[in-house]
Amino acid sequence: MAYLLQVDFKMDGPFGQEMVEGFKDLAMSINEEKGFIWKIWTENEVNSEAGGIYLFETKEDAENYLEMHTKRLNGFGITEVNGKLFETNDALTKINHGPLT
Repeated sequence: MAYLLQVDFKMDGPFGQEMVEGFKDLAMSINEEKGFIWKIWTENEVNSEAGGIYLFETKEDAENYLEMHTKRLNGFGITEVNGKLFETNDALTKINHGPLT
């Protein structure tokens, strides 16, 4: 079973291609996190929100990443970070073609 981490926060930008250019190094560094499997980046320019959906091998890896990432975002001046952790239901996710590995 894998663990899904949902993170969102208020952000004034950048968004779209500017986000790609500004956060490419950050995206590459996430690949090195312990237990990391994948991330889907999320953004909503209209509501000034950003974040991501992550998949980790263990609950501990997801919790450790959330703690570290929250501190990193705080350092960028983002003080309100919402994080939720979910266990995945692999059998049902497989039926719906979910990428768990």
